[in-house]
Amino acid sequence: MHIAQIAPLYESVPPRLYGGTERVVSYLTEELVAQGHQVTLFASGDSRTRAKLHPVTPRALRLDPERPGSLPPHLCQLDQVARRRGEFDILHFHIDYLHFPLSRALRLPHLTTLHGRLDLPELPPLYRQFPDMPVVSISDAQRRPLPGAGWRATIHHGLPTTLYTFSDRPGEHLVFIGRISPEKRLDRAIEIALRSGRPLKVAAKVDPADQDYFHRHIAPLLAHPQVEYLGEVDDARKQALLGGAAALLFPIDWPEPFGMVMIEAMACGTPVIAWDHGSVPELIRPGVNGFVVRSIDEAVAAVARLPELDRRSCRNLFERHFSAERMARDYLRLYDELLVPHGTAKEVRAWRRI
Repeated sequence: MHIAQIAPLYESVPPRLYGGTERVVSYLTEELVAQGHQVTLFASGDSRTRAKLHPVTPRALRLDPERPGSLPPHLCQLDQVARRRGEFDILHFHIDYLHFPLSRALRLPHLTTLHGRLDLPELPPLYRQFPDMPVVSISDAQRRPLPGAGWRATIHHGLPTTLYTFSDRPGEHLVFIGRISPEKRLDRAIEIALRSGRPLKVAAKVDPADQDYFHRHIAPLLAHPQVEYLGEVDDARKQALLGGAAALLFPIDWPEPFGMVMIEAMACGTPVIAWDHGSVPELIRPGVNGFVVRSIDEAVAAVARLPELDRRSCRNLFERHFSAERMARDYLRLYDELLVPHGTAKEVRAWRRI
């Protein structure tokens, strides 16, 4: 199958540091190539892939020292996709809804994975305007604000099973990995660690929009001797942090669409203590790979119960449900459904090559 993967341009694919969507696009792209498909990746020029890379910009926008605006490069990306449309069986978009008018006009098989939050007031009118756009949610919880959208499936993210290794000798520290922003609630993680008497390692980025919040509310908390702030980390350092941790703290205060760091922790055998919001109940099986909590008190109690959990069971659950191979298989099944309103995928692809 000839597949185009259209990635956001904010980060490289995969990202050098933080970047959830681009990381998932990378895992999916590489697995599709490994399974024998011909994939073209429309992404920033500093991306790394075994697929054919179509570089839209020289480098990822977020780390570009010239700080270019995001809309013009993405519009150029769409034009480049349109010009090459005859080369592909299916177009798979990861850029929210920006391409909807173009996709409707081209009338080619296409699919959009929605990676962000959907409980925004401006979105219902948009999806009422485009009910024919086939979209995928990354959790059942993510799609609830938009019941009328053109949902075709929920497909949970997956990781290569070799990306992180199982660790059965954790230390005493807890870990927080992600963004420092009001909805991620690092302040809760710090309180949980302090009340539990455990060290907390913090690996996180601060977006420009959250600088004021960071300096006012979080920076003073990082001065505590029990807390170690590491900034952004790459995959190698993430392995050491997660694999050596007693647990990942995920004390979110928003409808998390998925939460990649939770399955990264599971891949290391590290359990997760997470708030009961968004996708969390879909990913965490209490007593197996962590605990779902609703308060600081419950979280502190969950830390005390960590010895009850079997880290090997945590890793096994990851391998069964959150591998890149499973994710790619789910998407390929959906690609075939979109290619074959009548007949088989093979027949449709043969017809399109005539």
